[in-house]
Amino acid sequence: MPLSPRVPDLAALDLLLSVIELGSLGRAARAHDISQPSASSRIRYLERLVGMPVLARSPLGSRPTPAGALIAEWARAVVDAARQLDAGIDTLRVERGSQLRVAASQTVAEYLFPGWLMMLRATAPDTAVALDAGNSAEVAAAVLERKAAIGFVETPQRFRGLESRVVGRDRLVVVVPREHRWARAGSVSVHDIAETPMIQRERGSGTRQWFEHAVVGRIPDWRPEIALELSSTTAIKTAVASGAGPAVLSSLAVAAEIAAGVLVSPTVTGLDLARTLRAVWPTGQRPTGPARDLFTIAQRTG
Repeated sequence: MPLSPRVPDLAALDLLLSVIELGSLGRAARAHDISQPSASSRIRYLERLVGMPVLARSPLGSRPTPAGALIAEWARAVVDAARQLDAGIDTLRVERGSQLRVAASQTVAEYLFPGWLMMLRATAPDTAVALDAGNSAEVAAAVLERKAAIGFVETPQRFRGLESRVVGRDRLVVVVPREHRWARAGSVSVHDIAETPMIQRERGSGTRQWFEHAVVGRIPDWRPEIALELSSTTAIKTAVASGAGPAVLSSLAVAAEIAAGVLVSPTVTGLDLARTLRAVWPTGQRPTGPARDLFTIAQRTG
């Protein structure tokens, strides 16, 4: 059954016990890290609830009234039980902290997260880590819905309800097959790119958002033409190599293919394709435990 509205809250009872123990409302206020007016307000609130004074104040300090002493005796057991509850919850947090679920965009998940995980293993070897990879919109949704403790995105978009911090930088590159005219020329202009149907990731992809954001910044009335829309970076690389069209991908994702000569990355003139990678978490809830450790590793290595 619900408690009577006459029952004071724990903060007021805890403060009363501190006043009796320390002999002064001012010393109790300092112990609770609150101002003396706030402490006085809590005691007055308690007295209104119980309908009688609980402290007798004098220039020498404060002492309990007979009613206050009796209430304090009952309150001590309640406050002690609350401390046990707090300690138990802390224990659960520690146990839960040994399990970390992360959501990350595909570039981060495939090319950066494995290295981060190795470093996390060195500092928290008993932490079980689960990774959900998706596009940046899916990562944001997973963190907002508390399905992941922390997420990593690669989009210029800011998400309502999420805080973000930069953890690294990346560069997008245009890739074409070796026989493509842009490969032979060695460079391509932003206007050539804007007029060419491109192979793109699906909507919600951070790579696609950064690319479109960059082009619109130079050509405000540009409307993208899509040659193919694929949800996999690997599928896009295969399509580009087969001659289906140019694409824009992370430099991390195509480094091996460029080094092997399978794909060529012409210089892009008139377009800045640098981008930032960000960690995200719910607003007002800084990462703790292994999530905080992972965030620190990502920042340090980014």
